[in-house]
Amino acid sequence: MVICSMKGKPLFVRISATDWVEGGWDLEQSIVLAKELKKMGVDLIDCSSGGSAPGAKVPVGPGYQVPFSEAIRRDAQIATGAVGLITDAKQAEQILADGQADAVLMARELLRDPYWPLHAAAELGVDIAWPKQYDRAKGR
Repeated sequence: MVICSMKGKPLFVRISATDWVEGGWDLEQSIVLAKELKKMGVDLIDCSSGGSAPGAKVPVGPGYQVPFSEAIRRDAQIATGAVGLITDAKQAEQILADGQADAVLMARELLRDPYWPLHAAAELGVDIAWPKQYDRAKGR
C-alpha cells in the first residue's frame, strides 16, 4: 500500500473499525491498521463502522461509533475523528473535552441542517463569523 499526501497537508483515512459480525473485521484489527497507517504518514483516522457485512446487527444510537475513535486514539497513538449520530452541539463538545477524539466529523446532520455549525456555536455561547453573503439574513 502506498500512502500519498500533498506536502504540508493533513492526510485523513476513513476506516470501518468493525463489521459488527462474529469473525469479521474488528476493533483490535483496526488498531493494528491504524498503527501501520501512522507509520506511513497518515495524520488522522476517521473511525466509522459497518456497512460491509450483510446481516450485521449495528447497535445504532447517539455517538455509537465514538468508542472506536477513543480506543484507536489511545491504543494507536494517532489523532482520530469521531462519527455516528453526533447531532447535538453539547454532545460534540463533550467528545472533544473527554479526549474521545481529536475532531468530530459530521455528515447526515449537516444534510439535515446545513447551518448546524452556526446553530451549535450559538448554543455553546461562541460568537463566530457568518459568511459575508449571509450578513443580511442573520438579523443583526
